[in-house]
Amino acid sequence: MKFSLFVHMERWDESISHRQLFEDLTELTLMAEAGGFSTVWIGEHHAMEYTISPSPMPLLAYLAAKTTTIHLGAGTIIAPFWHPIRVAGECALLDVISNGRMEVGLARGAYQVEFDRMAGGMPASSGGQALREMVPVVRALWQGDYAHDGEIWKFPTSTSVPKPIQKPNPPMWIAARDPDSHNFAVANGCNVMVTPLMKGDEEVLDLKNKFQAALDNNPDVPRPQLMVLRHTHVHAADDPDGWKVGAKAISRFYRTFDAWFGNKEVPVNGFLAPSPEEKFAARPEFELESLHKTAMIGTAEDIIPRIKYYEELGVDEFSFWCDNSLPHAEKKKSLELFIKQVVPAFR
Repeated sequence: MKFSLFVHMERWDESISHRQLFEDLTELTLMAEAGGFSTVWIGEHHAMEYTISPSPMPLLAYLAAKTTTIHLGAGTIIAPFWHPIRVAGECALLDVISNGRMEVGLARGAYQVEFDRMAGGMPASSGGQALREMVPVVRALWQGDYAHDGEIWKFPTSTSVPKPIQKPNPPMWIAARDPDSHNFAVANGCNVMVTPLMKGDEEVLDLKNKFQAALDNNPDVPRPQLMVLRHTHVHAADDPDGWKVGAKAISRFYRTFDAWFGNKEVPVNGFLAPSPEEKFAARPEFELESLHKTAMIGTAEDIIPRIKYYEELGVDEFSFWCDNSLPHAEKKKSLELFIKQVVPAFR
């Protein structure tokens, strides 16, 4: 089992500067590298303070210079917002900067609020078309001269400059939930990242089964990697109520996700208040006790057997999702406990 860190700068009010958040993200990444994590993942989001990353590339390039072993994962690049030549070139440049440590995750995008601002209001649900067209194009550009005449992009003979260090190409990942997404990823030789969100480990099993079905549908393709991304909060064994800290924070994160995803309110200077708790009175998955069981919240003794179960299912990488609305000091404590008490059980 490999471990990775999925992290953004997240800002919940104006009391903390963006510069401080940048330094905090750097510190968490250095902790993860020292703890033997394989990759740090940073996604792409626009005009929203609660997940700050208008492009993962400058952050990862900076981290490449501060680190030596951890891989730098652009996870994710939102395909409809990019041109394939730019994706190929910027990812290859990051691979050169990091001396072969770049990984890229491609996604179709999720927030209509972003599509309204970045893609002229195109429906977020149609982003999958760009994703499916982009994956083979980027791979072809990494190999050499290539001309493209597609439904979305058309360009004459071009290539990626520079070329990536990793051969035949850097690892590519696809965020997948439905069977078609799993099948597309596997058929195109891409690794698969999944998140069960607020559902329990039965959802991890279901996602793994979809992945296995895609493997069965593509028997001639070498087996790609499977990663599970899960909100994680570890508390000390001598603090029996420590789980509530994580559950309350993750609940706030998901209620904020709901506000952004709902796209009903106009953001104010990049902020949206979390959807009110009463909205979810009939939604048990938002209750703290439920999140305690579904998110990866608990002591090391609670968490180790669950990740062992993932390992038995065939999961190759567990990603510690660090975005949770908690202050940096709390995130540090949780990550430190995970590194000291959980990771050794898998070595």
